[in-house]
Amino acid sequence: MTKVAVMGSGSWGTAFANMVADAGAAEVVVHGRRSEVVDAINQRHENPAYFPGMALNPALTATADAAKALHEADFVVLAVPSQTLRGNLSAWREHIGGQAVLVSLMKGIELGTCRRMSEVATEVSGVPEDRVAVVSGPNLAREIAERQPATAVMACRHEPTAVRLQHICKSAYFRPYTVTDVVGVELGGAVKNVIALAVGVAVGMGFGDNAKASLITRGLAETVRLAVSLGADEHTLAGLAGLGDLVATCGSPLSRNRTFGEKLGSGMTLEEVVAATSQTAEGVKSSESVLELARRTGVEMPITEAVVAMMHHDLSPAEALAAFMSRTAKPERYGF
Repeated sequence: MTKVAVMGSGSWGTAFANMVADAGAAEVVVHGRRSEVVDAINQRHENPAYFPGMALNPALTATADAAKALHEADFVVLAVPSQTLRGNLSAWREHIGGQAVLVSLMKGIELGTCRRMSEVATEVSGVPEDRVAVVSGPNLAREIAERQPATAVMACRHEPTAVRLQHICKSAYFRPYTVTDVVGVELGGAVKNVIALAVGVAVGMGFGDNAKASLITRGLAETVRLAVSLGADEHTLAGLAGLGDLVATCGSPLSRNRTFGEKLGSGMTLEEVVAATSQTAEGVKSSESVLELARRTGVEMPITEAVVAMMHHDLSPAEALAAFMSRTAKPERYGF
């Protein structure tokens, strides 16, 4: 039977592992660092740290031993904070089988290098591009853990590999699609976190649907410009991994990034928001690398610039709004 090792027992890693276990086409093991979480998954079929009281598939197992989780795994699912991938994968790579497929659930851009997560995975592990896949889409972890209907995109340059992944993930409540545009799928997932921070700030400041819709639409334009400049197909960003994920992340209170921005917009200091946030809001750190990537490619991203200024340069939400609204008027040009 196909074995899937999910490296990371956070909310998305747990929800994804449970979904694959529900699909019934693979043996699934979760690697977690905290013994109490591992024990709870194995003994009570629950992850009390993220989904207290929510029943997980009893066939799902967990271990704190990375080598054990990775032993003979056909798919290695990477579900750790994006800025920790390089270090974690360096420690795990000697245990990854020669034919294993790496699957990234992460939605970020690495600081310093500006590399996408699939690029980091390929560089660190030595696994070729045709065995590195990416999963993205409107995938709020709690809703998937609750077995609510959801869709996603499985992206891999080697289409048969994406199809293999699709087959082990398809279930009664989870419908995956496949594409080969890894660049578009990854950038859609990374940039939407930055835009969600901006939307959250607007909500926290008391603004309504006009402001939210404007930020979502212009945020999509920024995403498309950046992705196309790096070789993506603009149509990818009109699908689940672009518009779909953007709408879900910007519109839901379950979104970590939207919630982080909302607290900042309501008057909390950045330090207070960080202290009150228990889970990683990927857009906070990735906003810097997204903006740097845009500057390297000559792409204008004013919303991203405003988010970086708020998150890293002490610009207040009111000042960021004034800077954005005072930009020179321009034609829309095909929405981008």
